[in-house]
This record gives sequence, C-alpha cells and structure tokens, in this order.
Amino acid sequence: MLHLHSESTKRWLEQVDNHLDELLLDHAHCERKAASTAMNLMNAYTENLDICREMATIVEEELEHFFMVVDILKQRDIPFRRIAPGPYGRKLTALIRQNDPNRAVDRLLVASLIEARSCERFRLLADHVVDREPELSAFYAGLFESEARHHTTYVKLAEHFADRETVRGRLTELSKLESEIIAEGSELPRMHS
Repeated sequence: MLHLHSESTKRWLEQVDNHLDELLLDHAHCERKAASTAMNLMNAYTENLDICREMATIVEEELEHFFMVVDILKQRDIPFRRIAPGPYGRKLTALIRQNDPNRAVDRLLVASLIEARSCERFRLLADHVVDREPELSAFYAGLFESEARHHTTYVKLAEHFADRETVRGRLTELSKLESEIIAEGSELPRMHS
C-alpha cells in the first residue's frame, strides 16, 4: 500500500528514545512543510481543479496536524523554534526531473513517498512508546490513516500527467532511491533521519 522498499531500522528508534523532544519539534516542522508543498503544487498546477481540490484538503489537514503537534510541544514545555532540517527532503527533491510533465509526476511522487515514510514512522513510533506514553502513542496511531490517504492521493494525481504504468514504474524507481536515502540516515534526530 505504501510503496516503500525498506523498513525503518532500530537506529531510528534509538533516536526516538534519546531525542524524543527534538523529533517532536521536527514533526511540527514536517507538517508545516507538508502544507507548504501542497500549496506549492496547487499554485503550480492551478488550472487542474482536481489537483486544487485535493491540495486544499491536504493543506487544511497538514495545518491541523501542525497545530496538534504544537499543542503537544506546549504540554511538554518544549519551545517551538527553528531547527536545522535533515538531508532527507533535500535529497529526495534532487531526484525530481526538470521538465514537465515528468517534473509534475516526480513532484507528486516525491510528496507521496514522504507521506508514506511518515506513515510508517508514525506507526513505529506509536507502537514503540505505547507502554510509557499511551497518549502520545494514540496520537501517532491516529495520524496513520490521513498520511496513508495523502500518499495515495499524490500517486493518483500523478496519473493526470502520465499513464498509470508510467507512474507506477517511476514510483518504483523513486521508492528504491528513497530507501537508499533513508538507509544513509542522519545523525540529526529527525522524523525522516
């Protein structure tokens, strides 16, 4: 369903254990950036009303998630602040081809893979903290469905720019490259490190 070619490793769960506050802070930024990505796609393909409708829904949901995470930060007395982004998003974005319609396909599929990885990480996080932090576990378990839906939406919208077989083939290529990026990881404790 998520089109991921790898699963997260214990290394990431160790980052969860050692840097949960920073991961929560990064999660807030991820939700903000996801809303921005959807708005950018809406602006780039504004003549496509299907994309505009779907992106408007995603913007709204991602901003709702942003404020939900900000509330969690407040409850934990973690000040919301800027942090250095990890390399994951930059490396994935570098894979986007430069000319449309390939650019449109890749932008949508990269967004879909980020959502898929978030979905996988949220499930892992929910399971990992369930005994010691049941409320936080329930929060992350509750996000799983919307992230999976966003992933599917982005894949489906890519078919506005190429046929299904072409989109699925490119998704497989990008997913393999995404798994290499996630395997490299990052020393920065991030949702996608």
